[in-house]
Amino acid sequence: MSAVFETAAGVDLRQRGNRERLARMIVALFDHWGLAPADQALLLGLSPDSRATVARYRKGEPLADSADLLARAGHLLGIHKALRILFPHDADLAYRWVGTPNRRFDDRMPLEIMKRGYEGILAVRRYLDFERGR
Repeated sequence: MSAVFETAAGVDLRQRGNRERLARMIVALFDHWGLAPADQALLLGLSPDSRATVARYRKGEPLADSADLLARAGHLLGIHKALRILFPHDADLAYRWVGTPNRRFDDRMPLEIMKRGYEGILAVRRYLDFERGR
């Protein structure tokens, strides 16, 4: 089985129900982060004009069975988890963090870095994983 289609917890993402749950988690995360629909689409690897696709996820449709999309979703949830670990007593700060300029990113917001594509998402996740390990 491909590593992309099975999570570390052994959840098979080829199953529609699991992708539906993942879609709900991603939509909730985007709401917590306060992201515009175009930014939500970009983070999922979609065109900024693909807001209708994100709206379908919001209505309960499962994430597409796409390795790229599922990997992005996994990394976005990993970023969320790292932020909750780094800021355990301040959920508001954890949710605001992606929209706050950061010296590590040359005073740009982590969201700006993530909107550059898959590599940007990975850069933010690697940074947070490093900070967690300190």
